[in-house]
Amino acid sequence: MARSLPPLNALRAFEAAARHLSFTKAAAELHVTPAAIGQQVKLLEDYLGVALFRRLHRALMLTEAGQMCLPGVRDGFDRLTEAMARLSNLEDAGVLTVSVAPSFASKWLVPRLDTFQAANPEIDVHIAASMQVVDFSSGEVDLAIRYGAGRYEGLAVERVMTETVLPVCSPQLLGGKHALTNPESLRHHTLLHDMSPDNDPSCPDWRMWLRASGVAEVDWNRGLRFNQSSLVIEAAVSGRGVALAKSALAEADLKAGRLVRPFDRILPIEFAYYLVCPPHKAELRKVRVFRDWLMGAAGT
Repeated sequence: MARSLPPLNALRAFEAAARHLSFTKAAAELHVTPAAIGQQVKLLEDYLGVALFRRLHRALMLTEAGQMCLPGVRDGFDRLTEAMARLSNLEDAGVLTVSVAPSFASKWLVPRLDTFQAANPEIDVHIAASMQVVDFSSGEVDLAIRYGAGRYEGLAVERVMTETVLPVCSPQLLGGKHALTNPESLRHHTLLHDMSPDNDPSCPDWRMWLRASGVAEVDWNRGLRFNQSSLVIEAAVSGRGVALAKSALAEADLKAGRLVRPFDRILPIEFAYYLVCPPHKAELRKVRVFRDWLMGAAGT
């Protein structure tokens, strides 16, 4: 059977008044009037069927029933406060679940996570790598990094960084019989195509890049196709051909010398990377800490 409990406000008023032995001081603590404290105490006395205070002239004393009741009520509030503190700590530390596309996770985010973990050991980051748009209503995911146009109704949205597309290849393709010395020399090499389902009409493919470069004699449609941006980059690193890569995803391999830019033409993209989360999640300390770190890592 469900236990019947007195109103919480009445218990709070009683505990504060019993601690101070004053309705006035209890009212100041709870930011109400002394009359309101008196009404709540009377409500509790009527509920219990006993008097809890002896109301003397300019004084307040606990009755025997009040003295017997006070330790349990005080202990109950202490336990409730402790439970709320534990819940708050869980919300502000503990596990932070981040939804992110697999390619962005593997090529950009994960290689940088050591710096976040070193600075925030109390927060355990869980990466949920998926191309599916996360459903925040389940409460399992705290925030997401999305590649898109930035229109996410009902969510807190902040742009992390913009994106561009550029040709990249293994350094070995810069030499040899068919060295990549100019865009026309692409006709001797395999074109690597990024077919990831980003739904980004502004993202240039090889046809758009060759047209912008004034090259007509290269068959833009031939070559290898991949459904993940990271696979396109890995194919380029291994010397399989020349890729049109998103600059953020190719950055680490370019810096390490595993990839090079054979040509200078870089084309912008309208889509960008955005940090999104439900508005109530944005107030959590662990989300704010991750947001600040992410913006710093992105140079925003």
